[in-house]
Amino acid sequence: MNIKIAGIIGLSLIDYPDTLAGIIFLAGCNFRCPYCHNMNIVENIENLEMLEPEFVINEFKRRKKLLDGIVITGGEPTIYKNLPIFIKKIKEIGYKIKLDTNGYIPQIIKEIIEKNLVDFISMDIKSSFDSQKYSRAAGVKVDIDKILESINIIKESNINYEFRTTIINEYVDLEDIKNIARYINPVKNYYIQTANKEWQNFTSPPEKEIKKVIEELKTEGLNFINIR
Repeated sequence: MNIKIAGIIGLSLIDYPDTLAGIIFLAGCNFRCPYCHNMNIVENIENLEMLEPEFVINEFKRRKKLLDGIVITGGEPTIYKNLPIFIKKIKEIGYKIKLDTNGYIPQIIKEIIEKNLVDFISMDIKSSFDSQKYSRAAGVKVDIDKILESINIIKESNINYEFRTTIINEYVDLEDIKNIARYINPVKNYYIQTANKEWQNFTSPPEKEIKKVIEELKTEGLNFINIR
């Protein structure tokens, strides 16, 4: 199976809401976000020692009595065309599946939703939907239509989901947050993440300024926004 697995975490209490979960990190990504905190599994992946998919599947079979879900993250999982096959094998163990994605390959997202292979999707929205600005935040030239298609696919599905944006002063400002929230309205959940120790060379606006924007948007009826 052509899936490059860079590593796993046996137990997480925070990566899958209200669920004890393991994490599978898939190597490689179609973006090169300058502030990526998983760059070690994005670039030069040919130098990484990968885990065999069957080993990972068997490992999580062994952990089934301890866990309820699996988070599949990266990197960017949807760059693998056979991702649905891999997820199906994990799903057959009896796990709920959460997928983390940048949303740039909507056809894979659509396939795993239509095949009932995923229970929760968390999609990163890198910046407001201006092609030049989004491309700068993603580190590559971005076709905005693909991002918007994935947003619509996820919104129209019956699964749990969230959208999230990491606010980095150099790439995403508070006006971008307003633009994103107004565009995607209505959604179930939209989270604003701030730079922390994982983003050593980047900063976010003061939390009080972010909360002020959230309150402003809530006066417009956009009650799905929270800071994380």
